[in-house]
Amino acid sequence: MLTTKDISLLVRGDCTAVACEVICCMEAYWPVRKENEVALQTTEIRMVRWMCGVKPQDRFPRKELRERLGLDDIISVPQQHRLRCYGHVLRKADNDWVKKCKEYEVEGARPRG
Repeated sequence: MLTTKDISLLVRGDCTAVACEVICCMEAYWPVRKENEVALQTTEIRMVRWMCGVKPQDRFPRKELRERLGLDDIISVPQQHRLRCYGHVLRKADNDWVKKCKEYEVEGARPRG
């Protein structure tokens, strides 16, 4: 489905965006290491090139290929998820337990390590 010529690039991009959302959903809750980030970008650009029918030798810029499919950078997606979740916490009522946990201060000093 992702490589068929009968479907427009934007529809293929929507399908890819859903797949990327699933991948990035798990990463939205903890920081991503640099090597994982690089591997994710490499995989994404390979998939984008494959869907557009472009070979690496054709030397198309990544940004242009993403614009054809209507995709964002894969690294910005988990960051947007984290910020969206934080915004939900900030908008909660003051007596909500989630907001109380955010504002809770632990007594005493932290142990080393």
